[in-house]
Amino acid sequence: MKTLIHGGRVIDPASGFDQKTSLWLDGSRISAINIEANGCVPDVSIDASGCIVAPGLVDLAVRLREPGHEHEGMLASELAAAVAGGVTSLVCPPDTDPVLDEAGLVEMLKFRAQNRQQARVYPLGALTRGLKGEVLTEMAELTQAGCVGFSQAEVALSDTQVLQRALLYAASFGYTVWLRPQDRHLGKGVAASGALATRLGLAGVPVAAETIALHTIFELIKSTRTGCMCARISSAAGVELVRQAKAQGLPVSADVSVHSLHLTDMDIGYFDSRARLSPPLRQQADRDALRQGLADGTIDALVSDHVPVGDDEKTLPFAEAVPGATGLELLLSLALKWSKDCDVPLPLVLSKVTSAAGALIGQPDAGKLQVGGVADVCIFQADTFWQVNADNLRSQAKSTPFSGYELPGQVRYTVVGGQLVFQRGS
Repeated sequence: MKTLIHGGRVIDPASGFDQKTSLWLDGSRISAINIEANGCVPDVSIDASGCIVAPGLVDLAVRLREPGHEHEGMLASELAAAVAGGVTSLVCPPDTDPVLDEAGLVEMLKFRAQNRQQARVYPLGALTRGLKGEVLTEMAELTQAGCVGFSQAEVALSDTQVLQRALLYAASFGYTVWLRPQDRHLGKGVAASGALATRLGLAGVPVAAETIALHTIFELIKSTRTGCMCARISSAAGVELVRQAKAQGLPVSADVSVHSLHLTDMDIGYFDSRARLSPPLRQQADRDALRQGLADGTIDALVSDHVPVGDDEKTLPFAEAVPGATGLELLLSLALKWSKDCDVPLPLVLSKVTSAAGALIGQPDAGKLQVGGVADVCIFQADTFWQVNADNLRSQAKSTPFSGYELPGQVRYTVVGGQLVFQRGS
């Protein structure tokens, strides 16, 4: 099937291409860019006038809640939310129920996701069995089953020797380890340490919970040379440590969540459980450093940190509420908001949610528009605003600290593998 996308501004951050032109798709691949029809009649024609035609978004932090926790976010609803937000590829952590520590579980998840024929799902395998931090998983088998890396999700490793063994094992096969830097003991609070947490009487999480973990990780990487993704950096000190590690030539990368990029601990307000997140929201100086780090390349990617949490788990006192928020449908809009708030060029902003993110999962076509490449496309109106509310979200979970915000950027069409999987108003 031949598809013509015409009339839009085509932006491919990976190549620097930025021009109002046409995009031709032939089956699951991109067949031509910037070429007129010349008598060729497409089977499907998409009018992208007034829109940006960009690569499908790549989101590196999405919990699908399957297997297990189906009441919080079933695979069908979360993949529908993904394509509604222009996300065509997503990475899910292994903290499902049961944990993704066996090849059969990974294969089942990928099979079910492929049958939905929506966004592509790239699982992370558990670094240790049951995420218990004791016995390493069979990483080779999990990789063959489809895992793109290995993670402890939110479960911090307290045994440094186990972490060292895991990094050595991963390095011997060229696998990437994804770690959320948090000290197991210092990270037990519910809000960022500071004046607000003290005033509200909330247990604090100091910046040291992140920096101590980063120091440990980087010292081990110096000897193992393992590729490591430092997930969801949240502090100015953390950004600086990542910057120093990269300057030393360590094989590290990092991402930041949309929540930490835009919000601060002040957004907790009067115990608003929608702002109960992990990592916790920090102070304005941290937010500003995260914005600068993302812009200058210290931080490689922007992620939604999508964690579908049910109403029952959120309508509790702040300290008892389950941390997390829906974010798949907000990733593009919050990236555009960063562009507008901080005057960051649109191609650079898009790279943080497309090509830069795709490179981190070892998928050469992900997040790119290139002839011969996979036909994953997001078509959106950059200057159209929409209100974040339950009625406008397809995710099964509706809780987000951005509820009520007017955000820029509305996805009109999403194409995955040459197939139109989402159309606004359909």
